[in-house]
Amino acid sequence: MKFSRSSGILLHPTSLPGRFGVGDLGPEAYRFADFLVRARQRIWQALPLGPTGYGDSPYQFFSAFAGNPLLVSLDLLAKEGDLSADDIATPPAFPSGWVDFGWVIQHKRPLLRKAARNFFARGSSARRQDYEKFCKENSNWLDNFALFIALKDAHGGEAVWNKWERDIAARQPDALASWRARLTDEVEVHKYAQYQFFKQWADLKAYCHARGIQMMGDIPIFVAHDSADVWAHPELFHLDAHGNPAMQAGVPPDYFSATGQLWGNPLYRWEAMAQTGYAWWIARLEAALKLQAIIRLDHFRGFEAFWEVPGGDKTAVRGRWVKAPGQELFEAVQKSLGDLPIVAETLGVITPEVEALRDRFGFPGMGILQFAFGNDPQAPEFKPHNHRRNYVVYSGTHDNDTTLGWWRSSGAGDSTRTAEDVRQEREFALKYLDTDGREMNWVFMRTLLASVADLAIFPLQDVLGLGSEARMNIPATPSGNWRWRFEWPLLTDAICERLKELTVIYDRAGNGG
Repeated sequence: MKFSRSSGILLHPTSLPGRFGVGDLGPEAYRFADFLVRARQRIWQALPLGPTGYGDSPYQFFSAFAGNPLLVSLDLLAKEGDLSADDIATPPAFPSGWVDFGWVIQHKRPLLRKAARNFFARGSSARRQDYEKFCKENSNWLDNFALFIALKDAHGGEAVWNKWERDIAARQPDALASWRARLTDEVEVHKYAQYQFFKQWADLKAYCHARGIQMMGDIPIFVAHDSADVWAHPELFHLDAHGNPAMQAGVPPDYFSATGQLWGNPLYRWEAMAQTGYAWWIARLEAALKLQAIIRLDHFRGFEAFWEVPGGDKTAVRGRWVKAPGQELFEAVQKSLGDLPIVAETLGVITPEVEALRDRFGFPGMGILQFAFGNDPQAPEFKPHNHRRNYVVYSGTHDNDTTLGWWRSSGAGDSTRTAEDVRQEREFALKYLDTDGREMNWVFMRTLLASVADLAIFPLQDVLGLGSEARMNIPATPSGNWRWRFEWPLLTDAICERLKELTVIYDRAGNGG
């Protein structure tokens, strides 16, 4: 699918400012949308929106269909009457520039539970009918997800589902019926949180759409082992007799890690999915299209062939490439849903077969300017003079350092680049970009806005000119990620006007005012 020439900002909602310790879908999200309008940006890209699990990573979620209840706005719940003004008047003194997820969860979950109780006790008939409609329309995933989270809570919150009692881990009918009866109230609380997430997101999306902003979302190819998806559909995943991943996902050694990245997700039993006509994937993409106007398929390479690592391994080194049925899958999806507004994340080891799969369905690939000047195998393609129109270009992604952090880095501690590699990379970038090295974030943004690529997207950290302290994620590290938040004083009128001017100069502003 071809996209119109435009640009946008990558900002996950958790990184928004706000009083409650984590960004949400409330007033600050609308304020950020207004900034995008003023700066003539037309895309707001977010990371996966699912309920986070291990390490608070949006790429390790409890459901491929559910939303993250931490994103539900308490301000909007109070506006609807499910919470009182007193309930939200004096939140704790959360840090303003980063998320303390543990503290946020301790504060927010009891308030969501209280809001649910108030809703069920005194919600209007119209609102209750709307809730029941939501539950019915999403019952194919919502019933399993709500019970799954209630069961996790009942088992202390930490135990992976295959460590529960054998009968409920195996979803035996009598156990399911018994636990549903026992956890009825908790299940309804989790359904209410999902109802509010999807309602608040739909309202925000409509607000953005009315102002010319498209929402762009991210779908990881794999799902977490500890998820409602694997618990409810074990037949679709490679699991051993004890419910553990028999084969797990990852990627081989690359520029991010000398030992590769071991993600730990159970791999799909593609032959089982094929027998259903890929119904699970069709449902997943259909649900995503209700949330997003554009979908970025993370690790697109895995739809052609995936890196299979034995279940017990602790690194991704001892893996092998195994073919995946990408063509058959996307043909089935296209037949069911039509042309898809998909961006293919084609980073890492990209073969001619991967490129052929991407091009067969017209999906634009991705280019990262930070990788254009060094020894990355795709560096030639990432150089702006080799960009294509059907392409999405980034200064960096959530997995990269910020542009200024990258530029200032000495390379110390980087197992994939020596100090001499960094020196040569920097020297070549200065010559190629014809710059003295000042304001490299703006040099990068101007270069990409001028590119022939249809879409140009920048992490907000680059717009703000922040260094490594604002990095969102360091791949293959278990903690300290996903926590960054911005503060409004950083996003000045001068920055807005400068971004607007460049966007207009390079014909990415559309027909807005």
